[in-house]
Amino acid sequence: MKVRSVILFSGVLVLVSLGSILAGQESAPQTQVPDKPKAGAGSTSGSPLGPGPSDDDSLTTIRHTVNEVNVVFTVTDKHGHYVKDLKKENFKVVDDNKPAAEIRSFHAEANLPLEVGLLVDASNSVRDRFKFEQQAAVEFLNQTVRPKYDLAFVVGFDVTPEVTQDFTDDTEKLAYGVHSLRPGGGTAMYDALYFACRDKLMKAQHTGPVRRAIILLSDGDDNQSHVTREEAIEMAQRAEVIVYTISTNLSGTGRHGDKVLERIADATGGRAYVPFQINEVSNAFAAIQEELRSQYAISYKPADFLPDGRYRSVEILAVGEKGLRVRSRHGYYAPSQ
Repeated sequence: MKVRSVILFSGVLVLVSLGSILAGQESAPQTQVPDKPKAGAGSTSGSPLGPGPSDDDSLTTIRHTVNEVNVVFTVTDKHGHYVKDLKKENFKVVDDNKPAAEIRSFHAEANLPLEVGLLVDASNSVRDRFKFEQQAAVEFLNQTVRPKYDLAFVVGFDVTPEVTQDFTDDTEKLAYGVHSLRPGGGTAMYDALYFACRDKLMKAQHTGPVRRAIILLSDGDDNQSHVTREEAIEMAQRAEVIVYTISTNLSGTGRHGDKVLERIADATGGRAYVPFQINEVSNAFAAIQEELRSQYAISYKPADFLPDGRYRSVEILAVGEKGLRVRSRHGYYAPSQ
């Protein structure tokens, strides 16, 4: 039997939160946060490739595992502008502190299909600017989701996540899902991120490579989650999702919540935006849209790879040109045998 393990398909996740929420107790059964996975459990492929074992007992079954890691990343110059014309020779991959054994493919990902999750924290604390943030989110979806090509879903959350619009390429349905959100309740932001990664993006059916993203619009405060921040980040990494965050803290005081959002974005290869005025929320959405069309993807075979479920670090280095900055996820979880 021939088994092929392919890990780390590119992904992007977008989480939108609308600030801290008062405590509540009721849960929505259809979107209940699932049990945490066992330590070391990774994403697994549903079925082995190739024909089944032969009826002839004289034949020897050969087992061989091929491991391939795919990483999506962006490159900017010293002025912060995206650099879109680089070649494979401009990059070096370091996996678990060792150079990659083989680079298998490299290409720009401007047109790769998107799977985008829009996570909106429905909070009483942002009621005065909730409508503006809704409109900015709708505009982002209208300009980003391409019919018959990309898919997106909308999740609002207080103490539990609620899917107001499931995966669709219909921007009118997505807009309705955004406008269906109502502020109120406590805040379980980590639970919502965990749910969106594990129960939506990881379970999505697709026939080829996609980029998975979540956009988080939030003030970063959490007072109700059952999972921790690091557990939510780990699930995003296992789901191969990039998380972009947009803070709804407009005080400009550098609150703790902004640091939380920055940690989530940085750990998944995304970017944290901190608008200082309400109209800058639209600018943040526009910047995310531009980045989603300015990415590269590299596929490589790690050196000394073991399918032990362990977390392995990844670093993409730009070589040959000065002043380039590469931003990508920091690592991945190896599959388990």
